[in-house]
Amino acid sequence: MREIHCNTIVESVRQIAIKAAFDLPDDVLGKLIELSSKEDSPTGTVILRQIIDNAHIAQKERLPICQDTGTAVLFVEIGNEIVITGGLLPDALNEGIRQGYTQGYLRKSIVSDPLFERSNTKDNTPASVYYEYVKGDKLKITILSKGGGCENMSSLAMMKPSDGREGIIRFIVSSIVNAGGNPCPPVIAGIGIGGTADKACYLAKKALLRPVGSIHENQQYADLERELLSEINKSGVGPQGFGGYATALAVHIETAPCHIASMPVALNLNCHAARQATVII
Repeated sequence: MREIHCNTIVESVRQIAIKAAFDLPDDVLGKLIELSSKEDSPTGTVILRQIIDNAHIAQKERLPICQDTGTAVLFVEIGNEIVITGGLLPDALNEGIRQGYTQGYLRKSIVSDPLFERSNTKDNTPASVYYEYVKGDKLKITILSKGGGCENMSSLAMMKPSDGREGIIRFIVSSIVNAGGNPCPPVIAGIGIGGTADKACYLAKKALLRPVGSIHENQQYADLERELLSEINKSGVGPQGFGGYATALAVHIETAPCHIASMPVALNLNCHAARQATVII
């Protein structure tokens, strides 16, 4: 068994929390540049160029891409041949977020009570954490910094199996059209199909981790992703909701088995500041 000390985890999470806030991933930036040459709206073209310039400035000056540095969502893959020493893994993850958001001068946006007190925790903790156990002796941690604007536009539909493919297309496209400029398009659309209600929402968020431009391994779902992307970009929402072609950068689908009477479909959106970073320990 391989031992990993909590201090190593804290420092690794601290680093990726800051990196995600400052450095837009290359796949996202590349797609923004590609779409800027295809945009048919003059206003949309200006907005896309501003988004690209902003990303370059953030990287160069080591500043946040967006003032909303988001909820820290962590996806943690734990190898079955490792042992965490020096404390508990959840505590180490949250300490890394605390240090990263404090030392990186990132906005703290988390309130301790969702309804009544709503007092700021002042360090952006606790993080929202998903754990998965895998084979091996590595610990893989990915941060997905979700801003409030895009997260607020999440949708869930408990559809009937008879709604089928066309029902999913109608639901996803109408949800994005109704969201308008709120999620700061162009967006990445993560879609979860199957499981239970909570599982579908998890899958939709996990789908956002896929590289922009990647293709689903199942041909039927790959075709559905392409059709959805085409229909979304025909909707006219456009960059920041001001009209145009570039409403979405990508559509990614994840699926799970489900009950014979069910077909949950969840949508989770990432804004154009699609911030994520990964460390493998």
